[in-house]
Amino acid sequence: MKTSRQLAVTGWEAGRAARRDDSIASEVAVALTYNRRSHVVMMATPADLEDLGLGFSLTEGIIDRAADLLSVRVVPRETGIELAMAISTECFARLDAQRRNLTGRTGCGLCGAESLQQAMRYPPPVEVQVHITHAALQRALQALPAEQPLQVETGAVHCAAWFDRDGGLRALREDVGRHNALDKLIGHLARAGFEPGEGFLVVSSRASYEMVYKAAAVGMEVVAAVSAPTTLAAEFAQRSGVTLVGFARPGRHNIYTFPERIGDGTRPA
Repeated sequence: MKTSRQLAVTGWEAGRAARRDDSIASEVAVALTYNRRSHVVMMATPADLEDLGLGFSLTEGIIDRAADLLSVRVVPRETGIELAMAISTECFARLDAQRRNLTGRTGCGLCGAESLQQAMRYPPPVEVQVHITHAALQRALQALPAEQPLQVETGAVHCAAWFDRDGGLRALREDVGRHNALDKLIGHLARAGFEPGEGFLVVSSRASYEMVYKAAAVGMEVVAAVSAPTTLAAEFAQRSGVTLVGFARPGRHNIYTFPERIGDGTRPA
């Protein structure tokens, strides 16, 4: 399925109206099933769905490691796509015991949680391995816009990107939903056997609680968001040991928690 399509629009500019074609980002319903049992439906961009399935399964605690996802199939359906996954017997038994019903929407990661305890999850604090420079972070931010092809084409998607300590891009995923983009990136990195201490995360969105949670759940120590953090995101970052950066844009960034991980390069951060 294509990630965008052309639609005829009437554009108005400088006092004149004209017909033209415009690229529109695709958004489809994706149903995630585990061992033939329905779990969640979310709206997503129909690309890198195997990565989405693995990343979501990891960050939601459905599986413990990539090897627990035994298989994944992308199955076109009449009204959307089924992401049919098979997981280990132990993980499925746990999922069955903790089962919840939710219908996810773009930008909504906690819809349908049945209790506050279920919604507010706290993984173990991350390790302290990463030290980067302000210059490395700025190199990453300068490079980011040119590495988002679907955003350049449509202007409608978020991205999550993984950079090495020097600010070099290692992987990037895009989606209409910011949570989906991050899950896709995490799924891709998990398949590649990445080490969380080797780099840092940049997301083209605000830093919500769940974005910080997903990063912390897989051990990412530095989360940089191009927009603002929420109070809950900052509180969670403080509790989980994550360095949270907001308003991360070329020429500026704010560090809200654990600033010692980011230094000037002349001495240990």
